Amino acid sequence: MGNDYRVVIIGGGIVGCAIAYHLTKLGEKSVAVFEKNYLSSGATGRCGGGIRQQWSSLNNVLLAMRSVKHFERFSEEVGMDIEYKQGGYLVLSYTDEEAVEFEKNVKMQREAGLKVEILSPKEVERRYPYINTEGVKMATFCQSDGHANPHLAAFGYARASQKLGADIFTHTKVVGLERLCDSRWIVHTTNGSVKADVVINAAGAFSREVGKLAGVDLPTESYRHQIFVTEPLKDFFDPMAISFSGNYYMRQTKHGNFVMGQGDADEKAGINYSVTFRFEKELSRKMARIFPFLRKLRIIRHWSGHYNMSPDAQPIIGESPSVRGYYYAVGFSGHGFMLAPAVGEAIAEMILYGKAAHVDVSDLNVQRLKGGVVKEKNVV
Repeated sequence: MGNDYRVVIIGGGIVGCAIAYHLTKLGEKSVAVFEKNYLSSGATGRCGGGIRQQWSSLNNVLLAMRSVKHFERFSEEVGMDIEYKQGGYLVLSYTDEEAVEFEKNVKMQREAGLKVEILSPKEVERRYPYINTEGVKMATFCQSDGHANPHLAAFGYARASQKLGADIFTHTKVVGLERLCDSRWIVHTTNGSVKADVVINAAGAFSREVGKLAGVDLPTESYRHQIFVTEPLKDFFDPMAISFSGNYYMRQTKHGNFVMGQGDADEKAGINYSVTFRFEKELSRKMARIFPFLRKLRIIRHWSGHYNMSPDAQPIIGESPSVRGYYYAVGFSGHGFMLAPAVGEAIAEMILYGKAAHVDVSDLNVQRLKGGVVKEKNVV
């Protein structure tokens, strides 16, 4: 371990590793990542792996569109196959009110340059005859949406950043942050202390805890989110299917397994890695009705991770207005994986150039919440 860095990143998930990669790619070699467990051990390695550009807020649309450009060249640029597949996202609506919102969303998305289709229930049935469309009011589809392997993406960014000069320390927890009179930091870890000019909080589910180390109280809370995976079938299901009113999402992996999940409105805030039979029972019944081909498949794995939620379900990105030299990329509310490439790039540009060059993220600073909350609606 060195003892002096320009930038220290707390958190070794996809966001922290993406920031490290973009910093080193842009020429900043004095970068360290501290992860208290192993890389992608938190929300990254426990997420569904979806990559979606269809959002109700323009900020999320623009970040996701920029991220897709990075995902499209990930294998060539970073040097790792992340099982990336642009099979599209099929977004199904089951209420008239939501269908009206979808029409508005599509108009905004198209104005931003995204190619999105609106499908009637009959068009969904014709295109996907193996989906039960009972109750479907309408759907939207974006072919350039897709999915990838979150573990491989995080590992790819980590390995590439190391080749470019970054240091990555796993099983090393940051336990304290001390501000020096010259505005630099002493970062205290379980394996020693280092100095840094800039500290970045990319701690996912533990973002609020890490924020308090710097005297910053971030308005984030973490909630358990459960997922299970089935035994495999022959690869045939291209899109990621999702419904906000139906409360589900599902995709087929490269190896034929089906990964699926749903939200729980009764979930309490806090760190909880347990799983429940109630979840399996509820989701299995629902998915077997909507996707009849799943009925005879067995569940082979079931795990839980966390959504690090912000008040408006949009990420909190930028430099603390009260503590200079302290940045954060937190509160992704279940979509950190799909936004990570663009966010990593934006944070790196802010540190090195003073502002983000490709996607303006100034509206995503924590100060926005003082003016009220306009919530992102497209979250399961």
